[in-house]
Amino acid sequence: MTIDFRRSVPVFRIFDVAKAHEFYVDYLGCTVDWEHRFAPGMPLYTQVSRGGLVLHLSEHHGDATPGSTLYTELSGVRALHAELAGKNYPYLRPGLEQDEIGTSLTLTDPFGNRLRFNEPGAAAQPSDRAPASGTCG
Repeated sequence: MTIDFRRSVPVFRIFDVAKAHEFYVDYLGCTVDWEHRFAPGMPLYTQVSRGGLVLHLSEHHGDATPGSTLYTELSGVRALHAELAGKNYPYLRPGLEQDEIGTSLTLTDPFGNRLRFNEPGAAAQPSDRAPASGTCG
């Protein structure tokens, strides 16, 4: 039998639902797909997404570590940068960075989690980004 990994969904720790919605929905443009609580007043576990970007956000103390980092590749990083620069979000004004693997935009959410959006450059080869064999190392 062949093993086929289909999707990875990072879990980010959050501490304030209103602040999470302000960042992920209002600023980044994600949609809340679903929310779950075991009972009223219990911690929230939710999914937000925008296109192929899917994130789980959790108030549960055992889920994830504050200050985690997501690295994801996309096309249109300059358009995303321009879109975010046009929003009224006073807590973050990120710039673009360019290096040998491409152009990147790094956002930090209100809980210290970092989202690195990278558009690979023409010089970046698949072997520069990840093992081509499908192995982890």
